[in-house]
Amino acid sequence: MEVLRVQAVAALSSTQNDIPEEFIMSEHSRPSSTTFTGPTPDLPVIDLANPDRASVTSAIAEASREWGIFQVVNHGVPEELIKRLQLVGNDFFKLPIEEKEVYAANPSSGSLEGYGTQFDKDLEGKKSWVDFLFHIVWPQSRVNYKVWPQNPASYREVNEEYTKCMLPLVDEMFSNLSIGLGLEKGALKEAAGGDEMKYLMKINYYPPCPRPDLALGITPHTDMSTLTIILPDQVPGLQVSKDEHWIDVKYVPNALIVHIGDQIEIMSNGVYKSMLHRTTVNKEKARLSWPLFVEPPEEKEIGPLPQLITGEKPAKYKCKKFKDYQYCKINKLPQ
Repeated sequence: MEVLRVQAVAALSSTQNDIPEEFIMSEHSRPSSTTFTGPTPDLPVIDLANPDRASVTSAIAEASREWGIFQVVNHGVPEELIKRLQLVGNDFFKLPIEEKEVYAANPSSGSLEGYGTQFDKDLEGKKSWVDFLFHIVWPQSRVNYKVWPQNPASYREVNEEYTKCMLPLVDEMFSNLSIGLGLEKGALKEAAGGDEMKYLMKINYYPPCPRPDLALGITPHTDMSTLTIILPDQVPGLQVSKDEHWIDVKYVPNALIVHIGDQIEIMSNGVYKSMLHRTTVNKEKARLSWPLFVEPPEEKEIGPLPQLITGEKPAKYKCKKFKDYQYCKINKLPQ
């Protein structure tokens, strides 16, 4: 069945200065009426090059408790590599749609890897204003290069180089988060599957939208992952829910955004928060983002770490295989 991509919808809508009804959010969800315009605190920005390692650990733990999201600078990913990753992503989405369709995702096969359009709708049946490219980047034994674009020619090289930078950064995040809970530095990573964890790269492409006051790039959600590390571009759009307000995340040059995902909230027994977030769209410019999702193996059972359970702090979450958690969340079933 042919799927009408949002990029094509955007091209048609731009001539009419209107968008289809299924993309128009309900009044209580529209960014024009729900974005907080008063003074707001900025997301914590943490310098990973700070020689005071205890201070870095404390800042990461505090941000994960209070926000569930923070930005990191001096993270070890070269600025030149970031620019190359953004360039190949932009170049892919500039290709004719029929060329991108060669890599189309086939959800009926049980996989969302490839080029596609956000299939999930919100509870009111509204669609997100976004197309994507999605594929596993690690471990190499799980990589399906058939869904990796051959054009641009350097796509594979750049993504593999970026992934190599992500592996030690993710380890650093897990170590600091574990120590912040009073545990051994390897506790959270081991509980999440250790070296068997899966890394998935997604490029979100939000075309220009003639009615950004009415649409959302992605509707409110938390991530199913352990961690999500996002490379943004300079076009603003990420919003987080803080103190019952939707607030904009300010762009910090060369920073990466770290999200706490559902699985770390579960493993920490609620000490660390999985951040509710959404994205807005822009009338004049396309926006892209590169979230990297770090997930447990499908068969791995995830629950609160026993070291964190006491009589005063009983378990807040059930133990569940990650694949079962995914199924419940995707199908909006009780957890």
